[in-house]
Amino acid sequence: MTIIKNNIIYDQNHQLATDIYFPNDTTTNTKILIFWHGGGWFRGNKESVKEFGISFANAGFMTFIPEYRLAPKHIYPAAHDDALTFVNWLLESHYTDDDDQKNIFQIGASVGGNMAIYLAGKFGFPTVTWSAPVEFSDWFKNHIDTKPSPVAKEEFGLIDRHQIAASFYKYFAQTYAGTANEAVLAKINAKSFDLTNLGPLLMINSADELTPITSVLDFINYLSTKNLPSQLMVIPGHGHAMDYAKEYLDESLDYLFQIAKRHR
Repeated sequence: MTIIKNNIIYDQNHQLATDIYFPNDTTTNTKILIFWHGGGWFRGNKESVKEFGISFANAGFMTFIPEYRLAPKHIYPAAHDDALTFVNWLLESHYTDDDDQKNIFQIGASVGGNMAIYLAGKFGFPTVTWSAPVEFSDWFKNHIDTKPSPVAKEEFGLIDRHQIAASFYKYFAQTYAGTANEAVLAKINAKSFDLTNLGPLLMINSADELTPITSVLDFINYLSTKNLPSQLMVIPGHGHAMDYAKEYLDESLDYLFQIAKRHR
């Protein structure tokens, strides 16, 4: 039976909290998993992914699902700063030992995957992303005429799936960036992150979805030129992140378990 502690404050200044899911047999050797929820940086919460917290705990991970500040009230770099604040809190908390940085793993869904890559570059946490968006500035230059909307079908009468997705992509990126300025958007590009300490990374993406596969392929190629470790799993269809999460949960956890075995 999973034990859950809700609303443990990790940032007093912004009153941000995390939920913690404990496996039955928690010991000092228990691996730690941070799960970053998605929602385009403007919606989503830790409560909505409770079933995943339970699944991760049942798989043997002490699981943390933090909340972070959302746009449009809080624009870039608020969510990324919150993610960094959380990790620093975790490493200094009584939930970890002095050498536990090597025992921390991540899964990030959608924009949560973007944040997970940001942290992986700093701390080396083995990481799995589900449909992480990794590029914005060039995408905006190529979609000048696209109108941003979270509900383009209703607002603009669009019926083409790709046009609706593009409208949403522009909306959430511009909402979090607080602008369509290329220089600001470029800061959220995964290539712009400090990836010096990037650890093992598995990116899972659908072949034709919200996150442009061309940008993901370009990012994987970029990592290879830097001799940084990464794998890409392209799955059929057009589902985004949580659309296929349950189906590929075992593959994600198996990847992390294999990394954990190598780190023993």
